[in-house]
Amino acid sequence: MTYFHCFNSCRRIALIAIGLLLTACTTTTTQSFQVVKETEVEFSSVAVDADFGKYDRLFAADMGIHFPTDGAPSIDDQKRTRQIFRDAFMAQLAGYEVSQEKGPTTLEVQATIIDYRKANNVSFPNIRRELRDLARPGALLFLMEMKDSASGDLLARAGDSTLAPSFSTSEDLETDWETVTAAAEHWAMLFRKFLDANLNRQ
Repeated sequence: MTYFHCFNSCRRIALIAIGLLLTACTTTTTQSFQVVKETEVEFSSVAVDADFGKYDRLFAADMGIHFPTDGAPSIDDQKRTRQIFRDAFMAQLAGYEVSQEKGPTTLEVQATIIDYRKANNVSFPNIRRELRDLARPGALLFLMEMKDSASGDLLARAGDSTLAPSFSTSEDLETDWETVTAAAEHWAMLFRKFLDANLNRQ
């Protein structure tokens, strides 16, 4: 085989390999979810292929908290809110083994507040696309999510907006910590029920 033919053959093989690699990189997978009925939250869904049987511990991710860019509480108020919610949630996780690390048998759980009651269509901060699809101007949403901590795949999600804690979104409005604490305790209780239902611990 001449050098020219060898070069062309090698070039064709390289191009095929690159094509296969690009195809593999652009392949996307989508999950299917089924709506859970008769729950105490406004909406909930679970991945059709979710297998909760392999999880024996939980990883509590930091709480997500989102406000419009022009109507957010102070950094100190947001830190205090996170702490109040984390304390309420950790209290509700009694009986579960909580891990400090992610792993193949660890279920990641996360709470998120999206308060867009003072938002308009142009004041949304940068948040995950799927959360942006759920949130809407003029509303507050509390969200609970369960994920496979190793892969990051979403397994279950529930949302509720039945309470309206009062946050300081302007200089003339103070955060009502009593309503924040009550909301945290209420949603933590709902989260525990949602968690127990999916992990068959009811």
